[in-house]
Amino acid sequence: MEAVKQITSIEELKNYIEKLRGRVSDNIIEELEKKLVEVYEKSGLYVEEVEAIIGEVLRRYESSLVEPGEPVGTVAAQSLGEPSTQMTLRVFHYAGVREFNVTLGLPRLIEIVDARKRPETPIMEIYLEDDYKHDEEKAKEVARRIESTLVENVAESISISPFEGVVIRLDPSMLEDKGVGIKDVVDVLEELKLGDIEVDEENYTIRIRLPEELMDYSKMEKIRQKVASARIKGVKGIKKVIIQKRGDEYVLIAEGSNLSEVMRVKGVDWRRVYTNDIMEVERTLGIEAARAAIIKEIKSILDDQGLDVDIRHIMLLADVMTWTGRVRQVGRMGVAGEKPSVLARAAFEMTVQRLIEAAASGEVDELSGIPENIIIGQIIPIGTGMVELYATPSTARPKGGEG
Repeated sequence: MEAVKQITSIEELKNYIEKLRGRVSDNIIEELEKKLVEVYEKSGLYVEEVEAIIGEVLRRYESSLVEPGEPVGTVAAQSLGEPSTQMTLRVFHYAGVREFNVTLGLPRLIEIVDARKRPETPIMEIYLEDDYKHDEEKAKEVARRIESTLVENVAESISISPFEGVVIRLDPSMLEDKGVGIKDVVDVLEELKLGDIEVDEENYTIRIRLPEELMDYSKMEKIRQKVASARIKGVKGIKKVIIQKRGDEYVLIAEGSNLSEVMRVKGVDWRRVYTNDIMEVERTLGIEAARAAIIKEIKSILDDQGLDVDIRHIMLLADVMTWTGRVRQVGRMGVAGEKPSVLARAAFEMTVQRLIEAAASGEVDELSGIPENIIIGQIIPIGTGMVELYATPSTARPKGGEG
């Protein structure tokens, strides 16, 4: 009986794995090598075990390949569309944080495939540099730099009247919490150029004497809102920032989104900043980053709902939405509305309008896709329908007789 042979070195192990080179993707080889080396260093491996693992990887890889003629778009649409009917419509709290609500489930999925300009609940995850991420006080310092601080955030009350003008009573505890001084508030109010400013530092009161042309009841509420929403410091669009402890580091979670400005803030690790606003990702980091964000967002939605969808279906959807170099919606204003086939466009929405437009411009339908061939009753070009078979009569006589 042949003795069981043990792997004696990492080099020998790598030689066995190299047999897969050219037969499976390099990513799979790298991942397999990493995991087998870990197991080898921990408990050792036998040749038979390694060969069995390699054989199973090869079998699974080959069984996962797409057959020629496979309708991958239809399969992806079904694989994403059917589970999405099982999704809940609730709005969930973000990562166990009561302060923030974030749209998840079907509404969020619709937001993504519709390529909305702004998500309903924009959220940012802001990771910090090494000097800041382990110290809570330093993390708070960065959070204060990012969070928008408006006059209304540090004011106890803001009143306006034709006799007194605008009277702002500041809250000392809020000033301290936000790291703002009375002078900072005054500087912002001076930029509004509403009138002469009087400051009573002892009573934490600021009064703006309005000129006669502004002493109008119809304008007063607008002036009050203008004063209340004046930004003292922070990044525009970031309403609130909270600090979370993740493992051994502090991470900032921001309500609102402003990727380009947040990346410039001192102490922020700009390589790891993330926002769920896909259109902003496209504007700031480019179309490839937007594609990656679409995949990440859809995958996390499905995972949150406990739905298992092969990531290749999600990747195909992201590719279709981004291959032109911009993020397009899956609808009549995007993917479906920009199909080259007239009949395919007409089959989706606005049938008569599409046909009239095509006729007016003299468009020709090549009938190369699936919807248009279904409409006219031809064999669709998928599976065996992709093959054209021609039978030619044989001129050679069979041996051994006539016929």
